[in-house]
Amino acid sequence: MSTISKTLNVSRRTAINYVVLLRKNGYLKETTYGFRKIRMYKISTSKEKEVGNPGFYEILNKNSKVKIYPPYESDKIYGRELSIEEAIVIAVKISRFRVILACLGLFNKVRDWTKLSYYANKNNLGRKIGALYDVARTVIRTRRMDNRARNSLLKSRVDNKYIIKNIKSKDLTNIEKIWKVYVPFNKADLEVYKE
Repeated sequence: MSTISKTLNVSRRTAINYVVLLRKNGYLKETTYGFRKIRMYKISTSKEKEVGNPGFYEILNKNSKVKIYPPYESDKIYGRELSIEEAIVIAVKISRFRVILACLGLFNKVRDWTKLSYYANKNNLGRKIGALYDVARTVIRTRRMDNRARNSLLKSRVDNKYIIKNIKSKDLTNIEKIWKVYVPFNKADLEVYKE
């Protein structure tokens, strides 16, 4: 800020407003923090075009309370859009604790339950996704799953009974009995959604 205000010979408040305008218009590339938490901005002379549709981690962070830092920089999908239903299946396939915890927030955004059951059965994850839906219902107000999709998920095959390898729940055993799959969360882990 100090460099911008000195160079342009304006006050600090005006320099902050300029930075906000540059960010909104796409000329501010990145912000890093230097010594003593001084913000350093990288300003480009040309505007970069946004190419591609939002990827898995962008959709997850946009629709869930639990945020995840993407493991790789470019998280874009080209040629088509990733649906919420596909994102849930991808999260279960990744099988990392925090990703699956964040995925619980996506169940509130599901519009097409038949599409979700199709993707789940295609990847042999039907019961796992059904169990996670019931876990999400205990914490979040979610849309009701229709009976056809629920029965389809209950009848599906599962390769492995563990959603995350060797992790069982102590509190949610009733859901585990219904779906015959081990849920990786306890009630203390779900406190994030109650805040």
